[in-house]
Amino acid sequence: MATTTVRRSNTATLVVGFVVALIIIFLVARYLLREQPPIRVATVHYGDLVSTVSTNGKVEPQANFEAHAPFPGVVKAVYVHAGDHVTKGELLLTMDDSNALAKLATAYAGVKGAEGNYQVAKAGGTSQNRLQLQGQIAKAQIDLNQAKHDLAALKKLETTGAASPDEIASAQERVQADESSLQVLEQQRSASVNSLDVAYARAGLHEAQQAYAAAEALVNESNVRAPFDGTVYSLPVSATEYVGGGSLLLEVANLEHLQVRAYFDEPEIGRLAVGQPITIRWDAKPNEVWHGHVARLPSSIITYGTRNVGEVLVSIDDVDGVLIPNTNVTVTVTVSDLKHVLILPRDALHAEQGKSYVYRVVRSKLRQTSVKVGDLNLTDMQIVSGLKDGDVVALGSEATNGQPLSNGLPVDVEQQ
Repeated sequence: MATTTVRRSNTATLVVGFVVALIIIFLVARYLLREQPPIRVATVHYGDLVSTVSTNGKVEPQANFEAHAPFPGVVKAVYVHAGDHVTKGELLLTMDDSNALAKLATAYAGVKGAEGNYQVAKAGGTSQNRLQLQGQIAKAQIDLNQAKHDLAALKKLETTGAASPDEIASAQERVQADESSLQVLEQQRSASVNSLDVAYARAGLHEAQQAYAAAEALVNESNVRAPFDGTVYSLPVSATEYVGGGSLLLEVANLEHLQVRAYFDEPEIGRLAVGQPITIRWDAKPNEVWHGHVARLPSSIITYGTRNVGEVLVSIDDVDGVLIPNTNVTVTVTVSDLKHVLILPRDALHAEQGKSYVYRVVRSKLRQTSVKVGDLNLTDMQIVSGLKDGDVVALGSEATNGQPLSNGLPVDVEQQ
């Protein structure tokens, strides 16, 4: 009897559970599949559409002068402080140039020696060698004249029989020998001005002059002067400090003409153009905004950390002395500013097989409508064609109950 009672109780429990499950399933299905699911909508309207792109950048002078140590040594004197305004030609800093002056003196002596060698080479040797060769030529000329005179005298005597043929032949040989000797000496004088020697001496002089110019430049670079009117904004060294060759001594710039080197990601570069307006913000001055414009577009893509970017130069239009070089800033460029265009939230847009469309709400039903989209920003888009002012369009891809939107679906518009 007890067993029968337990079985009846279990059966009743199962029946009740089954009925409850059916009721729940029915209610859920009715909610999900009701004829008019609620949807969010937006109304097409006219307005202004501003599209911007933001990135990071660094402030720098448009014209910057960096002075570097021309050689390892001691800073002899510093005549300015960071922040000082300087004029063109003003002496700013000097290095101890004693070694540079010694090198300049050595280079000067080298130039003088090379000039002497060049003059000797052009003249055909030293003056002593030239005088000795000239004496030999003069003596050979006298000997030749005497031999010719003797030959002429013997030929006269031959007509009277006072000179033999052998004497005549001997005199002719002497003339020929003296002519040969004179010719050899003349060739020696011509050959003494050797083109190779002259070229070698000229090269030596040129090398010595270059060494002197380099030594002179080293001395001049040890005295740092302002190349233009500006402000000393960086001065990392002090007097009596030892610095290595190439170390930065100071920086001068005209702080009234600043620019920002901005780093835009590669996909954004195609939207940029020279002259586009830009706003500049600095975290150190959160309540201040500066303005500028794109001055130069990138000529190549570089790696910047983990990003591929293009360097864009931004000219600052309202420099006020607050922004200083090397500050990190955020720049925002306005790539488009459309006035009085049809606008719709981007959340309403759908795309399929390369075609764009939206769902218009017409008499409480969705109607798929093809649209042409123009410019856009992070939230809104421009509608070029397909819709008119006042059209109501569904947002998202689902109704608020999760039911997918589809063409012809009856809907219930939620209050906006």
